[in-house]
Amino acid sequence: MILYLIRHGIAIDRTDPKSPPDSERPLTARGIQKTRSAALGLRDLGVKPDAILTSPYVRAAQTAEIFAEALGFPPDKIRASESLKPGENPAETLREVARLRVKEVACFGHAPHVDQLIAYLVEARAPFTTLKKAGAACLEQASSQGRWELLWMIAPKMLRELAD
Repeated sequence: MILYLIRHGIAIDRTDPKSPPDSERPLTARGIQKTRSAALGLRDLGVKPDAILTSPYVRAAQTAEIFAEALGFPPDKIRASESLKPGENPAETLREVARLRVKEVACFGHAPHVDQLIAYLVEARAPFTTLKKAGAACLEQASSQGRWELLWMIAPKMLRELAD
């Protein structure tokens, strides 16, 4: 299985007095534009997920919808997953992904959860990555015993450059 982990795009600052509750913070106009450009870069890499899971938080769901459109994935097939919310146990995310039984899946979430998930999958003792907003990582399940290998990580700026 191939697993793509994508962090949500730029959202309204949580310290802004007009900011809604954390779970309801949307992407900014600039965040939408940069996320769309990054999604086109991922498309240009040939990414074609069979399933998309997203945190139910607004900013992650919006990011998933933007990427789905760019990747030709039906937006109505995007599934919200509680396991991708901030602070959730990476083992739960892995269990949910494994139940999908697909070749490629894209998951949209938050920092530090996506970095904790990468560490968990490659059996590192602690997170060693820092996925930027609208950045992506690709992992492959290297064996039937569940071992995962980090194939690549791409910063959103690089994804946007690929789209140009």
